[in-house]
Amino acid sequence: MKKLQLTIYLNEEDRIGDVKLHEDIVRRLFHFELAGATVTRALMGYGRHGKMHKKRLFGISDDRPIVITAIDDEARIRPILKELRALLPEGLITLQEVEIV
Repeated sequence: MKKLQLTIYLNEEDRIGDVKLHEDIVRRLFHFELAGATVTRALMGYGRHGKMHKKRLFGISDDRPIVITAIDDEARIRPILKELRALLPEGLITLQEVEIV
């Protein structure tokens, strides 16, 4: 069965007002009734700006990378893309066709 995988890359401290951006995005995905979403906190990473993000001494975060993944039908994912792009003007959003086995 073919589905689309939506992957969103952002940083742990990205916010909309007082709400962490990854929490806001997952709530929006839920509102759009996507089958599910997973938020993963990465240990380390960097993006096109060349800033290294990682966990520092004593467990203090240096704005570590966050990845949100959702898999569903294209008809459920496509309608939310414009809204996500507005939230993440510089963020990376990818779509991949995946096969559910």
